[in-house]
Amino acid sequence: MVNAAFVAPFLLEATSHFVLAAARVPGVRLAVITTTPRDQLSPELREALAGHWQVADGLDPQQLVDAVRGLEHQLGPIERLVGILEQLQVPLAQAREALGIPGMGVDASRNVREKSRMKQVLRAAGLPCARHQLVHRTQEATAFRDLVGFPLVAKPPDGAGAKATFRLDTEADFDSWLAMARRDPSEVWLLEEFLTGQEHTFDSVTLGGQTLWSSISDYAPPPLEVLRNPWMQWTVLLPQDISGPQYAEIHRVGPAALAALGVDAAFSHLEWFARPDGSVAISEVGARPPGAQLAGMIGFSHDVDFFTLWARLVLLGEFDRPERVYACGTAYLRGMGRGRVRAVHGVEEIQRELGDLVVAARLPAQGQPASTSYEGEGFITVRHWDTHVVQEALDRIVTGIRVELVGTR
Repeated sequence: MVNAAFVAPFLLEATSHFVLAAARVPGVRLAVITTTPRDQLSPELREALAGHWQVADGLDPQQLVDAVRGLEHQLGPIERLVGILEQLQVPLAQAREALGIPGMGVDASRNVREKSRMKQVLRAAGLPCARHQLVHRTQEATAFRDLVGFPLVAKPPDGAGAKATFRLDTEADFDSWLAMARRDPSEVWLLEEFLTGQEHTFDSVTLGGQTLWSSISDYAPPPLEVLRNPWMQWTVLLPQDISGPQYAEIHRVGPAALAALGVDAAFSHLEWFARPDGSVAISEVGARPPGAQLAGMIGFSHDVDFFTLWARLVLLGEFDRPERVYACGTAYLRGMGRGRVRAVHGVEEIQRELGDLVVAARLPAQGQPASTSYEGEGFITVRHWDTHVVQEALDRIVTGIRVELVGTR
């Protein structure tokens, strides 16, 4: 029996799926470390968990250490300490190191969390990524602008999910960003060369330092363009066949990048660009499972329960390689403007045309506040044997459904 602790600072819906799957793995007794009081857990979670420890700050490594030591009085020695959030990877590694629990170390976790450091490691290994500069002062920012030229990308060096990320196309964009950045002189920013081409993901399993399996998906359009256009409805497609020449280079570069970063045992999420000249460039790497419905889509494509697959990997070190059976894709539904959802148009037509392809959906509800995330107000996921059928369905959804927000027509 393996005693394990899952760090979930906030037990939101997506995190709860992972926690519940981990708690149900045979041979595992799971406790949760969270800011959520035990009496606020769902009955399903309370029944599945072997322990609960409440902390004030789920990202504080010392509080995680204290929580594990407290749980050991309830369960015995804790042998695994896991979590899925990007922001948790360094605190988890620090806590594991202090407690002598196996798992990703501090150096590797910093390599995948600190974006400037990540790119330094990749470039030192001869792996392709965007030119970049960590900037503390105006002179550093303007020097990088003059060296690389427009467009540029500005982001926090420890960002996640494209939050607080800006594309700078002109001198006016640069000046506006610089004025914002100067408001907090202690803030550090990462400037990057803007990569052009088709953006994709390379989601993979590494065990014993070897990449055992991978999945590729296609973004349309790239997330940064989606961030710049709040009205834009976008898609993620997992083709049924990822063995073609268009993906050959990332099958080489992806595992090499994970090895260079020191990722030894993890489910990783890597984002990359297929450039117009046929080369590839790595954009971001996270040693954690993907977000934005990708976890569920990987499960649908391979006809497996992704959450159980992940849990067995990180808790038991076991992985049964799934075969890709279907193409799968998700269309993200977004309204233009602010306020609340007034109506959703076109759903009935889409349901009549594509209902037999839909495997998951969360439609925007009347009165729902407009989302602050690029994932939007809702989504529809479809699946079929044929990639072209899935692509056509996604195109039909994003052109056929319109989310109307209060104050818009």
